[in-house]
Amino acid sequence: MSETEEPADDQPTVLVVEDEEELRRTYELWLAGDYEVVTAAEGEEALDIVAERAADVEVVLLDRMMPGLSGKETLERMRERGVEAKFAMVTAVEPDFDIIEMGFDAYLTKPIDEDRLRDTISSLRSQEAYSDALDEYTSLLAKKETLKARKSEEELAESDAYAELEARLAELETELEDADSGAGDDAGFVAALRSIDEGAQQTEPEES
Repeated sequence: MSETEEPADDQPTVLVVEDEEELRRTYELWLAGDYEVVTAAEGEEALDIVAERAADVEVVLLDRMMPGLSGKETLERMRERGVEAKFAMVTAVEPDFDIIEMGFDAYLTKPIDEDRLRDTISSLRSQEAYSDALDEYTSLLAKKETLKARKSEEELAESDAYAELEARLAELETELEDADSGAGDDAGFVAALRSIDEGAQQTEPEES
C-alpha cells in the first residue's frame, strides 16, 4: 500500500448482494480503491454479514431476484434488524407500482455502467448529512422518477399508489420548507431536487 492510499479500514463499506458471480466481481472491480466491498451470493449470507458488521456497512446493493430470499425479503429483514445503511435495488426487473412500498433508496435497472453505479452510491452516502424528512423525500423522489421513466402518463394517472406518493412528496416539501433555521439547508436542497424533477417532466419516457 502506498503512503497516499487510504487504509482499507477507513474506507466506506459497500455490501453487494448478487447471485451472479460475474456481476459481483464486476461491481467489486469498479468500486475497488474507493470502497471496501463485501459480497454475498444470496440473502441469508447477506444477513449474516450485517449481523456482524451492521455498523460498518453504509450502502447495500441488492439484486431483486435471487434464489432463496428475494431482494425485497432481504431488505425487509435488514430493516427489521435496524440496519441503517442506504439500499439500492440493482435488478433486471422492470419497476411497477409495488416499488413505492419497498424500503429502498434507489432503483437501478440492469444493465448499468460503472459511472451510474458510482454516482448512485455517492448520492446515497451524501444523504446521511440530511434530516430524516429529507431522507424520505429523496427516497420517494427516486421512486417517482423510476416510475415516470417506465410508465405511461395514463398508467400514472390511474394509479392510487402513485397519487399517494405525490401527495406525500408535497407534504414533505412543505414540512422541510417550513422547518426552523436548523433545517434551512434541507429546504434549499429540496428546491434543487424539485427543479430537477420539473425538468425531467419535459422529457417523455422512452417506453410507454
